[in-house]
Parts: sequence; structure tokens; C-alpha cells
Amino acid sequence: MSSPAPRATSRGPREWTPEQAAEIEKILGRYPTKQAAVMPLLWMAQDAWDWIDLDIMRLIGRTLEIPPSQVHAVASFYTMFKKAPTNRYLIQVCHTLSCALVGAEGIVTHLEAKLKVDEHGNSADGLFTLVRVECLASCGSAPMAQVNEHFYERLTPALVDAVIESLRAEAKGGAPVNNSPRKEAD
Repeated sequence: MSSPAPRATSRGPREWTPEQAAEIEKILGRYPTKQAAVMPLLWMAQDAWDWIDLDIMRLIGRTLEIPPSQVHAVASFYTMFKKAPTNRYLIQVCHTLSCALVGAEGIVTHLEAKLKVDEHGNSADGLFTLVRVECLASCGSAPMAQVNEHFYERLTPALVDAVIESLRAEAKGGAPVNNSPRKEAD
């Protein structure tokens, strides 16, 4: 599994709903320039359409009166913005120096085997997408991964197994084992 490059994908033109347009006006009122609202509009679009494609970048560019390339630059810099469809749980494993030095590659290898991911990092059960990403800003508690919006730190194969089982239980309608936003091994 390799880190997928942002795909130049399109699902067809998008337009804001009247409710979204009203929310955008509120957002724009909080910033000194329209350009400063790129990230909030990316979040809004991702919430509405699950991931950010080229047509959404064009829509945001038109809305903010900036080139779509500027929107793409922001969207591609931050790992939190999905540039392709993902399964229910997006697992992002940091592989930069601090994490690499303390075993990130072993964690990725363990996850690949456990989840049986394909060449795009997707598990056959449709629950998980696994990608390597650049720094997730948790160097002091490496190796670490982010699953959707939750951080998991000081990862070991045993902790990875517990997290995956918890997520599988949650997906089946059960309660997660530990749903604290910041998790780490003892």
C-alpha cells in the first residue's frame, strides 16, 4: 500500500444549497478576506459531499473569487481533507521521521495484514481505508495514527488490534471499547 496521490477526479458540477449559501455568508463575515475562508468551506463541502473533488474545488474557488489551484493547494496540504472516496474509517498512519524511528512501518505492515487491504488501501469489508501520511503533530508519542478525527498514540500491534476490534464492534452497532478522542497505550 502506498500513499495515494490526490486524484484528479470529478463527479460533476456542484452548487451550494440555499442553506449552505446562508452559512457561507456567516463564515465570510468572520474573516478579513474571502480567501481566508478556504478551510471552513472545504470542511463544509466535505461534510456535504464526503470528499473533495475538482468540481468542489472549482465551486469553492468561484465562491471565494480565487483560482481553483489555490483551493487545491490548501486541500492537498492538509491530510484531513479527503481527495478520494474512503471507507467508513480512514486510518492515517504517520510515517515521517519521529514515527519512522520508533516503528511506524511495522504498524503499517501489521495493519495491511490485519485488514487485508488492496492496492488502494481499502479493506474488502468496506470498513477501512489505510494510508501513510506526513506528520500528524504527535512526535513525542510516536508511532501514531489518526482514525477519522481520533488520534491513537504510542501504537503497538496489540493496541492496533484493540482499536480495529473496537471499530468493528462499533460498525456492527456495538459500543466502542474506548471512544476517547485521544488514545494511547499504557
